[in-house]
Amino acid sequence: MSTERTMRVITQDVLGGPEVLREAVVERPRPRPNEVLVRVRAAGVNPTDWKHRANGGFLGRPPFVLGWDVSGTVEEVGVGVAAFRPGDDVFGMLPYPYGHGSHAEYAVAPVRALWHKPAGVDHVQAAALPLVSLTALQALGEVADVRAGQRVLVHAAAGGVGHVAVQIAKARGAYVIGTASAGKHGFLRELGADEVIDYRETDFTEAVKDVDVVLDTLGGSTSTDSLRVLRPGGVVVSILPVGSREFFDRAEELGVRAVRMLVDADRTGMRTVAEMVEAGTLRATIAGTFPLAEAAEAHRLGDTGRTTGKLVLTVD
Repeated sequence: MSTERTMRVITQDVLGGPEVLREAVVERPRPRPNEVLVRVRAAGVNPTDWKHRANGGFLGRPPFVLGWDVSGTVEEVGVGVAAFRPGDDVFGMLPYPYGHGSHAEYAVAPVRALWHKPAGVDHVQAAALPLVSLTALQALGEVADVRAGQRVLVHAAAGGVGHVAVQIAKARGAYVIGTASAGKHGFLRELGADEVIDYRETDFTEAVKDVDVVLDTLGGSTSTDSLRVLRPGGVVVSILPVGSREFFDRAEELGVRAVRMLVDADRTGMRTVAEMVEAGTLRATIAGTFPLAEAAEAHRLGDTGRTTGKLVLTVD
């Protein structure tokens, strides 16, 4: 166990572009009862990170340390922790939205937000998985109850949540349709997509019909437009938590379901993710890795909206 009582973090004092991010040295936290202190080895970066950096989102005004994905080694355990001990490799998602803080050398996590890191993957791969995998599992499994033989449409299927959702839907036996630019179609077919639509050239509402489940990762008009491709009784699950009331009103008119959701930290879900990784049915595609000190560069790349897969910060 390290005796050092400080740590490096990536923080910000104002809202804005990637340039507002800065490295700082702060006091290292101590775990409370039923918490563990994780020495961070890698931490995923997600769209919610750069959105909070720019507009504050749920967190309001800075200063704050972003980051929800984490993979690392248990450094210290709080009172009553029985599931882990110092030296264990773990991965998970800090409670969303107010448990943020993984873009640092150490992070405190509730014990039930973590699971044992799969031995067959490194920390970068493990750090890329939690938030996007839990989002897809909760949307497709808990909310939509996707079953074998159903037709599932995934929007932005080559993105962070999208490319994981394709794999999870396939693992549940679904016929999977994904939207993506033409250059990413081969990638999606390698992941198991049965059908791919170039959203730049084709109106998905004309190309797709009789869908049981739509995973909407884009929001806006896509949410409401997606209702038109559903079978009676089908569901659109949007991972964008706010938007027009029209989404729900139109769903009621059409006899379908409309759901908005936020991802929730979940130890059982993380165990499922680990089992899928170990079985070879789930993997994250890494769009790029950056040392912790270069977090702003990761945000600049994320801001383009053109990445395939996940961005990850590494911590020495």
